[in-house]
Amino acid sequence: MASHAHTTQLYALVLGFIGWTLTAVALGLIQWRVWQVSHSEVISSGVAWVGLWRACFDSHTLVTPRFTFMHCRSMGLTEAFTPPEVAAGQVLMLLSLVVGLCGNAGGVYAVRNIYFGLEKNSPIRLAFFTTGALCLLAAVMSLIPLLWNLSSVLTNQTIRFPPEFKMPRAPESQHVGGGVMVGLVGAVLMIVSGMVFCSYRLPASSQRRPALRGQAHLDVPVQAVAAGGRGTDNPAFESQEHL
Repeated sequence: MASHAHTTQLYALVLGFIGWTLTAVALGLIQWRVWQVSHSEVISSGVAWVGLWRACFDSHTLVTPRFTFMHCRSMGLTEAFTPPEVAAGQVLMLLSLVVGLCGNAGGVYAVRNIYFGLEKNSPIRLAFFTTGALCLLAAVMSLIPLLWNLSSVLTNQTIRFPPEFKMPRAPESQHVGGGVMVGLVGAVLMIVSGMVFCSYRLPASSQRRPALRGQAHLDVPVQAVAAGGRGTDNPAFESQEHL
């Protein structure tokens, strides 16, 4: 039973790390919103991508030096045209990475303690609960902008980009990109990991062991006294009875 419980916590740690990694990947992807654009002079492929940090499209006339045949412009947090769901994503996704990193670090500490038999000398239950709470908090932080941007795409919300972005005022159609899907998968894995960590209980054998030790210490003097009482009589007590 103890080894099975330890294996479960190890799996939860792996899931938490994978979820945190997927959150970091989603943060850097530009495919949060995919705009279908036609009859454009500068957008060669007819597709534009809008992420949390920049908007990009393939072009044979406008090229950004760092990107081959791609034109990209950055979106700042304080820019007037930046929609609130994008600004919230820039802040909350970064905070989610920080909190998730702390949660994974706590998970490594807790799992290391149970595998090396150090749970008796450390508050292992508190360590697992704190790890789970951090993982759940990180998942919630990432879910807010993910679901908000998902709702904006489903309701066909547009963004009023400045003229230098060369983006159309509104797309013909748009759909959810891979960045949102990757982020949702990462958030789900973090939730599963956090729930497993929060539900950790010490194995039954570890809880009984201290009680048995204490009972053994209490039983030894009683048995010794009983044995001593049955062994010999007190001569002084017998002499007083004859008087």
